[in-house]
Amino acid sequence: KILILQRSDRVRTYKNQWGGVAGYIEPDEHPTQTAYKELREETGYLPDDLTLLLEGDPISFSDIYHNEKFDWTVHPFLFSLNQHHDPTIDWEHTDYRWVTPEELTAYDTVPHFTSTVQELWRKKRMGKRGGVVRKREEK
Repeated sequence: KILILQRSDRVRTYKNQWGGVAGYIEPDEHPTQTAYKELREETGYLPDDLTLLLEGDPISFSDIYHNEKFDWTVHPFLFSLNQHHDPTIDWEHTDYRWVTPEELTAYDTVPHFTSTVQELWRKKRMGKRGGVVRKREEK
């Protein structure tokens, strides 16, 4: 399953919508470094808690939110939790869920999230590069 987070009303964009862990890449950072930093800040997951499975190709798009244009480049990743434990969410989020990619259509998600996750999940199942944050199924 995939971890999705409900954005709080304290963030700048997409208030109360569902999405993944996200953050801005600093000029001196590689996207992978940013991913680990944001995972720690937003979920409490540390690098030792995670296994990086895949890094997807960047996805760029523009969007209008409350009459303001935003240009985004998303760097998707697929991580697996080494041992399942629920996240400790920060002020940026109010709730979280573990869902299947097919269940995403029931949620009001940030732009392009559902289609990106579903496409990347499909590629992952086919053994290609892709990415989102997911948990390892317990047996």
